[in-house]
Amino acid sequence: MGTALVTGASAGLGREFAAQLAGRGHDLVLVARDGTRLTALADELIARHGVAVEVLPADLSDRAALGRVAERVADRDRPVDLLVNNAGFGSRRGFVRGDLAEEEAALDLMVRAVMVLSHAAGGAMRERRRGAILNVSSVASFAVMGHYSAIKSYVTVFSEALATELVPHGVTVTALCPGFVHTEFHDRARMNMSRLPDALWLDAADVVRAGLDDVARGTVVSVPSVTYRSLVGFLRVAPRRLTRRVAGSLAARRRPRDPQG
Repeated sequence: MGTALVTGASAGLGREFAAQLAGRGHDLVLVARDGTRLTALADELIARHGVAVEVLPADLSDRAALGRVAERVADRDRPVDLLVNNAGFGSRRGFVRGDLAEEEAALDLMVRAVMVLSHAAGGAMRERRRGAILNVSSVASFAVMGHYSAIKSYVTVFSEALATELVPHGVTVTALCPGFVHTEFHDRARMNMSRLPDALWLDAADVVRAGLDDVARGTVVSVPSVTYRSLVGFLRVAPRRLTRRVAGSLAARRRPRDPQG
């Protein structure tokens, strides 16, 4: 089944990607900052599925560490057949009220790292004339939900462009665009998600399964669930003024009140 490299593999969707890929018989390279959690996950997957698992601790917002991961992705002697660019984080505050250093780290992790690793994988896969790249984006990429939407818009459009470039060479690229998913993502960002309707929540296992199935089909933009596919269809044709209003309402539901008004 080949080797898959998963970033942000220690928790959330990344952990679920690792588990399902191991279950499908893929050897793995697991990347995240927390080496202890990665090692524990590797031991679990080896025992359960009998696959080979390589642990590669790295902070992808650090350029030197990112470079090391890119070298592993491009290694011709140990080819990576599937790259899953999953690492990311959210912010509970608006752009201006937030910490600029955090916003810069978000760009490094969710834009620059995606670009660098996709370049490394795309080049190696193009030479072999096979392979796949899955970039985890978001339904937010079609909406207007702060800096995060802008970042994920890059990921979706970049993936579409790269897919067009690589498809003649036997390489597929998929942008996975889920909505709200039950993971550690929102808790880590200390977002208050209690006021979101249950209908908007997705299960991590379902999202990952849909994403991997769409990679196998060569789907370029994957939107799990009928609910979110309908929402994306609406967002593509709705006036941007209305999109901004709806997005602002959702953002207000998940952020704490500003004590300074």
